[in-house]
Amino acid sequence: IFRKWNGYTDDRYTLSCFPLVPWSNRITHGGFMHNGQFRAIKPNREGEPYPIHGDGWLQMWRVADSHRDSVRLVLESHRFDGNPYDYVATQTFTLRPDGLDIALDVTNVGDEALPFGLGLHPYFMRNEQTRLTMRTTGVWLAGDDPIPVSHVNAFPPTWDYNRSASLDGPLIDNCFTGWDGKAVIDYPDRGLSVTMNMEDCSGYTLMYRPPELDYFCLEPITHPIDAFHMEGSPGLKMLAPGAAHVLKASFTIGR
Repeated sequence: IFRKWNGYTDDRYTLSCFPLVPWSNRITHGGFMHNGQFRAIKPNREGEPYPIHGDGWLQMWRVADSHRDSVRLVLESHRFDGNPYDYVATQTFTLRPDGLDIALDVTNVGDEALPFGLGLHPYFMRNEQTRLTMRTTGVWLAGDDPIPVSHVNAFPPTWDYNRSASLDGPLIDNCFTGWDGKAVIDYPDRGLSVTMNMEDCSGYTLMYRPPELDYFCLEPITHPIDAFHMEGSPGLKMLAPGAAHVLKASFTIGR
């Protein structure tokens, strides 16, 4: 269902799925203003001009406990690479007879309130027969890079998945809005489907549809790209010291 890791490289972008914490996707301007102070965040991936996907995906998590059908990983992060965040995050993976549950949570263990966001970055397999259905009402369009510049409710050609549609088409690396938290991926050639559900959905999902590759990404996220610089910081959670934020997603296999 997910793309397989190749088994040897330490490039996290080759994994099947990785966590986005304490924010999702890109932040422009080298950081953000908070309480009258600029909080710098460095670029963290070669070839990317912006810091992307938080810093949890770059650090070593420890196994807190494991069972026959579940494992819980924990990360304690303290201002990694000069970032302003002190937090503890956990990932809990639970296998079910018909699928997988992933819970990602973060607790602010710093001494001040800061804006937090979460996300998951699963890579789904696809071919010319694979189809996707998800209900959304709009999408953020980008300019010369993936940073949003305008929001529209009229989807570009091949971008509307409110009805089952092919995953062929030009590049999509954009945040969709008005998502109801459910997406169905159909594999007619395999006789199965995958239903992704995001509990307490914030209304955002990011789609990465690279042309001519055998995978795509559909990310359950809590805020849009560069929400730190949008009016009202949509989707970001201001966590006081000791406060927590959680994202829960399930992946269910059916016929």
